[in-house]
Amino acid sequence: MSNKILKNSFILLLGNLLFRIGGYINRLLMSRMLGPEGYGLYGLTLPFQGIFQILSAGGLPPAISKYVAEYNAKDEKALSKQVILTATKFMVLMAIFLSIILLFSSDFIANNIFHKPLVVWPLRAVSLITPFSVVVGAMRGAFQGFYKNEYTVYNRLAEQVSTIVFACLFVFCGLYAMGAVLGTAFGFIVSAITAVFLYKRYISPLFNDENTLNLSFKEELKLLWILICFAVPVAITALSEMAIYDVGTLVIGVYMLATDVGYYNAADPISRIPLVISLSISTVLLPATAEAHALNDQKLLQEYVSDCLRYSILTVLPLCVLISIFSTPILIILFGARYIPSSHVLSILVIGMSFYTIFMICSSILQGIDNPRTPMYILLFGTAMNIVCNVLLVQNMGILGAAIGTTITTAILMIIILLIVIRNTHIKLPYNNIFKMLIANIILALICLFIPKTIIGCIIGFIFGSIVYVILLLLLRVMTRKDITFFSAFINKIPFVRNYVDKIVKFIEKHNLIY
Repeated sequence: MSNKILKNSFILLLGNLLFRIGGYINRLLMSRMLGPEGYGLYGLTLPFQGIFQILSAGGLPPAISKYVAEYNAKDEKALSKQVILTATKFMVLMAIFLSIILLFSSDFIANNIFHKPLVVWPLRAVSLITPFSVVVGAMRGAFQGFYKNEYTVYNRLAEQVSTIVFACLFVFCGLYAMGAVLGTAFGFIVSAITAVFLYKRYISPLFNDENTLNLSFKEELKLLWILICFAVPVAITALSEMAIYDVGTLVIGVYMLATDVGYYNAADPISRIPLVISLSISTVLLPATAEAHALNDQKLLQEYVSDCLRYSILTVLPLCVLISIFSTPILIILFGARYIPSSHVLSILVIGMSFYTIFMICSSILQGIDNPRTPMYILLFGTAMNIVCNVLLVQNMGILGAAIGTTITTAILMIIILLIVIRNTHIKLPYNNIFKMLIANIILALICLFIPKTIIGCIIGFIFGSIVYVILLLLLRVMTRKDITFFSAFINKIPFVRNYVDKIVKFIEKHNLIY
């Protein structure tokens, strides 16, 4: 059973990474093809895509996954099938309803809220996305419930490739920002077709021997209510989490030009790169802490939590430091010289995302110890705070104010959830070890400040900085024997490095460079 969970966690992680990489490629292409103003118009639609997808799905895909897996374990496959059918019908109806609302409110949003008539048609194009996205969500929930997550990866691949191809095609044909949104819509159409095909081909045969439950309308509503009770906290958490990312975009859209939105949206995806690391760690940490909590093993819980926090800080913080210092050449390499005005935004926003990585890991810890509502309440507080900070600071400081407001919010959220985790788990954080990591990153930052902020300087900085950082960790004795064994196991898989690993490990041990 543990092997199955580990395998499916890894497959889901690949799917999430694929989704993020595809999203980055799409944004990079759109930013270059549309320019700052067009990319800004496109960027204003992204929060609405997320909001309406979450509202339409209502958190039901995870509910489908949970109850399908639960009923399958009880050998009640007919009920599993009914869960998928009931949830899908509800989501499709909600999606159509919300799409109609967005279609007719697009003119008001574009002209009266954003004061940007050019964003009307891109917003209307968003209404095409929602109905297909909920079908995709329902099918992926079924795949996950049956532990067939490889189909989710295939489906994400189809979605990302088709989105990039259609978006580039429509923008090239002159549809401007609307073309970019239509590309996403066509990507979801292809994704929905692919998901339904995979479901019909591989999941439906599992129900062949089962009779469909002939539930009355009242009985089906009762089943739907059970699903919604589970789904609502998930949806609220997802909306709140999205607000942490996207409030800055919306506030800038209200008070500033579309070009400014474009600049901010160039910095935003780069600043989220550290979240890929925290996503990997939190994916593994949730079941691990749940296991330790169920066994009432405080020592094991201490080990899991301490190691995950250490590894997160160990890897995320230097990455954030390097991105922050070399923000200008990074933007030139990825988005082009036209987006240099967003370099200061990236320098600050990436630090805010480093705080948020710690929040995500702590959130997984609380979920693992059966306390899933606390992260939701903290995120709701954070959403309100982020809106206030952004509104106040954007009016006075422009796009830089959005980055500062978001960073202040994520820092406070991190502190709050860390204190709650320490109180609820009774763990002792390795403060001395973490302090040494902070010292290593401060020294790394001071050294990199003297490297030219050019493209060549950026490449040298990342290579030289990484080497310096590892040396600093060893000199400050941050690494433990377990860390050396853990990282050596991965490095040994690289053929041309394998022969040197043992020599390096022996050198480290000989000179007592481990904690």
